[in-house]
Amino acid sequence: MEPNTFVKEGINELDVARQFSETSARVSEALEQRKLGKDVDGGKQDLRRELEMWEHRVTVPKLCAELGTHAEDGLSSDAAQERLARDGPNVLSPPKATPWWIKLLLQFTNFFSILLSVAGFLCFLGYGLDSSSPDNLILGCVLVGVVIGTSIFSFMQEYKSEKTMEMFNNFLPPQALVHRDGKRLQIPAADLVIGDVVDIKLGDKIPADVRIIKVSKLKVDNSSLTGESDPQSRTVDCTDENPLETKNLAFFGTLAVDGTATGIVVMTGDSTVFGRIAGLAASSGGEITTLQIEIHHFVIAISIYAISVGVIFFFVGIAKGTAWLHNIIFTLSIIVANVPEGLLATVTVSLTLTAKRMATKQVLVKKLAAVETLGSTTTICSDKTGTLTMNRMTLVHIMFGDKVESTQSGVTFDINDPLFQEAFYVMANCSKAEFDAADLEKFPDKLIDERIVIGDASEAAVLKFCEKIQDVRQTRLRNPQVGGIPFNSTNKFMVTIHKQESDSNLKQCLKGAPERVLDRCSKMKTPDGDKEMTPEMLDRINAQLADMMDNGERVLGLATISYAPPKEEDAEAFFDPDKPLFPMEGMTFVGLAALLDPPRESVPVAIARCQSAGIQVIMVTGDHPATAKAIAKQIGIIRDPTAEDLAKLRGVPVEFIEPSEVNAVVVPGWQLRDFEESDWTRVLSYDQIVFARTSPQQKLIIVENCQRLGKIVAVTGDGVNDSPALKKANIGIAMGISGSDVSKEAADMILLDDNFASIESGIEEGRLIFDNLKKSIAYTVSANIPELAPFLVFIVLGIPSALSTILILCIDLGTDMIPAIAFAYESAEADIMERPPRNAKRDRMVNRALVSFAYFQLGVFQTVAGFFSFIVVFNDYSVIPSLLPGLDSSQTFAAESTDSRRWWFTVREDVSHHSFQETFFSDNNRFLDVFSSTPPPGLIQQTTKIFDQLLPTPSASQALGQVGGSSNAQFNNMIKAVGLELHRPPCYEFYCQPEGSPSIVYNDFDACFNDGSQVVYYSGINTGLLNPNVISGSDEGQGCVFPWTFDQQNALLGRGRSGYFNAVILIRTCIALICKTRLLALTFRGCWKNKVHLFGVFTMLLMVFGITYIPGLNYGFGAAPIKAIHWLPALPWMLMVIVFGETRKLLMRMGVRNPDFKAGAWMRKYAYW
Repeated sequence: MEPNTFVKEGINELDVARQFSETSARVSEALEQRKLGKDVDGGKQDLRRELEMWEHRVTVPKLCAELGTHAEDGLSSDAAQERLARDGPNVLSPPKATPWWIKLLLQFTNFFSILLSVAGFLCFLGYGLDSSSPDNLILGCVLVGVVIGTSIFSFMQEYKSEKTMEMFNNFLPPQALVHRDGKRLQIPAADLVIGDVVDIKLGDKIPADVRIIKVSKLKVDNSSLTGESDPQSRTVDCTDENPLETKNLAFFGTLAVDGTATGIVVMTGDSTVFGRIAGLAASSGGEITTLQIEIHHFVIAISIYAISVGVIFFFVGIAKGTAWLHNIIFTLSIIVANVPEGLLATVTVSLTLTAKRMATKQVLVKKLAAVETLGSTTTICSDKTGTLTMNRMTLVHIMFGDKVESTQSGVTFDINDPLFQEAFYVMANCSKAEFDAADLEKFPDKLIDERIVIGDASEAAVLKFCEKIQDVRQTRLRNPQVGGIPFNSTNKFMVTIHKQESDSNLKQCLKGAPERVLDRCSKMKTPDGDKEMTPEMLDRINAQLADMMDNGERVLGLATISYAPPKEEDAEAFFDPDKPLFPMEGMTFVGLAALLDPPRESVPVAIARCQSAGIQVIMVTGDHPATAKAIAKQIGIIRDPTAEDLAKLRGVPVEFIEPSEVNAVVVPGWQLRDFEESDWTRVLSYDQIVFARTSPQQKLIIVENCQRLGKIVAVTGDGVNDSPALKKANIGIAMGISGSDVSKEAADMILLDDNFASIESGIEEGRLIFDNLKKSIAYTVSANIPELAPFLVFIVLGIPSALSTILILCIDLGTDMIPAIAFAYESAEADIMERPPRNAKRDRMVNRALVSFAYFQLGVFQTVAGFFSFIVVFNDYSVIPSLLPGLDSSQTFAAESTDSRRWWFTVREDVSHHSFQETFFSDNNRFLDVFSSTPPPGLIQQTTKIFDQLLPTPSASQALGQVGGSSNAQFNNMIKAVGLELHRPPCYEFYCQPEGSPSIVYNDFDACFNDGSQVVYYSGINTGLLNPNVISGSDEGQGCVFPWTFDQQNALLGRGRSGYFNAVILIRTCIALICKTRLLALTFRGCWKNKVHLFGVFTMLLMVFGITYIPGLNYGFGAAPIKAIHWLPALPWMLMVIVFGETRKLLMRMGVRNPDFKAGAWMRKYAYW
């Protein structure tokens, strides 16, 4: 076909010239700014503009003149080289790639990593201020290790899932056939420039944006660009002012599926429509996931809380006169105790486990944090072609006789039925489509629906249907074609003429647009034979035709006629397709064949489940509104009549329909161009929405407006045209099989099986991970109060700290780690897909109810139980509860620092009874006078208070020759001073040589502890012999003084810490059980179902036993072995926790079932976390 010089009426040449000039100026300016590294014309906003082109609107001579080229000879080689140097190669600029090491470093910048890093730094600071104990150093190293380990783990997981944009190169065909200097040359497609004349044939990938100037039946597959599943024919003439709608443009990256053409290159590289979409996708900043927002919110809250508590108690310590160094160390300890060190690892591992579980459901997760976003989704904007539908034209209905049969309903077609046989004959023979011979030879057992077909999509659908009935190749061999008229867009039909195996007459088949076929039919094949076509018959056919077309189906009419063959000498003229002599009127109508890109079988059910979960599903497609509406009705996106449907039903104009009556709307893209913000708000308020004939820019704007209204948006798509919206969405979901590489790159998730139903599974998984993370967080942070309380009690009451910092670390990163991760393996609660989507602004992952439950309920239970066990252990080792307050106010009890260690003395009724009075030997209490230069009578000046310098080293030669006596004069002086001050003898054996007496006396308090200068030797502390002269009682002079060495103090504190730690861990095993459900009752089966949970509880108990009883290990953790009876104090608290948790859930369930039950309704509203 020669170039048509006619310009479509209504297009103003001056307007086109002005637009051309403005575009050229803008492009030149943009290129200059790009060279200078500046933002090009507003960046994103420029990309969001609707595509503007003038090249399709002018005549071919005008186009050649403007572009400086020739329609036949093309450009000269010099001109082409000059333009190539000016405009650059015809390739897409790859997006700016982030180096792997930067991606790795970015993993360290998430809020939780920063919080843990700061906590680690504070631990190192604490160790620098006081290096006497390695606890802070160990804790700091572990925290830094957690940050490094989890960051590397997250990086590796995402690195494996991510795809690089090198795949963009796949869209560029390697070679192009171009006209240069009047010759046809094959050159690299990258060397094409604006103005080049290129030839295109079947199977070619279009190498640039091309204006068609010659065409012969060219059809292109635009599905990846516009969403249209049916191949689109190309012409020379401008058919629409919209560049994406006109038929005289072929776009870069699309595929020629039929015919040939010649065209002029009008856009190359980044300027092509494809390039603009790629740029739009790159410029659409990815949204922060809802999980990242939740973790950020949690980290900020817990950081403020931890720092506030630490600062408050720092000033409390200052007010109490505590040394500033100790104050700083304890402030750091309080802050670290409030940081759930294991939570980052728990979140990372939980997300990874969920991602792997989703992979088994054919969902590839590229971005770990995106998993939860899918569960928070309130709106799904889904593409139609290839996502909701199969992207494969399929024969869905056949009308023969007077009935319409569906091919999808399992109906078996009888080839011996004369009516169906006639329709089958036309469909099988009146076609040029055939299966690819090479593919069949290579894969002879391939399913019919999977076979490669040479021919357009519609004929391929008919061929595959017929092949399932009977071997089409054999049918054609039995009925060889002898003539016909090929299909063309003018006639809109095709004719084939065949010899018949069982009849000497020729049979002529007609297939095409129903109206063209019916115009040529005067008869209709019926069960009673061929009948004259009556108006009633025609009305019935048209009614059935209208029903099919209303369903978005593409319908073909089928007709036949038989006649005697022409004489041999007349055959050539008879079969001439240009001037045929065979009959084209009076044919017999045999039926209709309706084709459709059908919905995927699982889609309607999946959409219904999404809707029952409160999720709105919106169709956003580039296809025709009628087709989109029909598919939307079939799959349940549209369930109610639109305004147009109501108007048609009532026979009134659309304007007469009240908006309040309408729940469904179909909005074509051409209306969106003039939308204001109020229009978007109005349209998006509908429950059932379809956007049709949308451009990539419009898809992006739809997503942005949904987000503006507070919706959490998931976008699904498979085409290049979907990639900007995929990138902008809260979560983008691409198709793995039919999806373009660009869409996969832009997405956060990929459906490997292209099954929309996998999204519904993904939503359930997303909600499940949110539920399970809440459970894990509730369980994890419930340890904060029992971890923090020992420090607070120590600061406020001076009670020795019931937990060491290393035991806190053991809880967070040891005993709690596996149980916390085990929540990722919990099954979904029964109502998970019946709840509405959570409100991201209100339903936070960590809300007030969870804080109350974890901190002030579960935390208090653990703290009280822990201190109860701690007190019981101290009491059983003779230290009554009343002695605990103030015991460690001076930080000398079992002090870690050597210089802070002191002898501790308690007063007992006798050696086997409880202590009821205590004191440390120090210069800042009642023994101050002993350290003065003028000590009390009978004593020498005490020069040291440090325990290690007051050791009772036995030396008989220097201790009156008696066994067990110490040569350490300072120790002996301390013993005499303590006895004099407390007015009680030591509990163990002692002796002295009274002043002026030649003999040694044993265990005589009055003779040894007086103002005399005699030395008191405390031999029993070395021999273990008791003082038999102790008078039992608590009055003056009764009872005895029991000395506590540092090792004894440390052992007692270690046992007390073991009691506290073990009680907390035992209660945490019960908390892990009650946190398995938030509302449902805990069942026996539910307790045993999660094997990882059981393993976690086993590891908890194993670690507790190891820390308590393994020598060396317990010392390293600041613990010590305890008696079996000391496990029992935790048991009643364990029972109370379970009863409390289950009663709480029971009341909430009663409130759900009966709103009149006020207590339950109140708890459900305010206590459900």
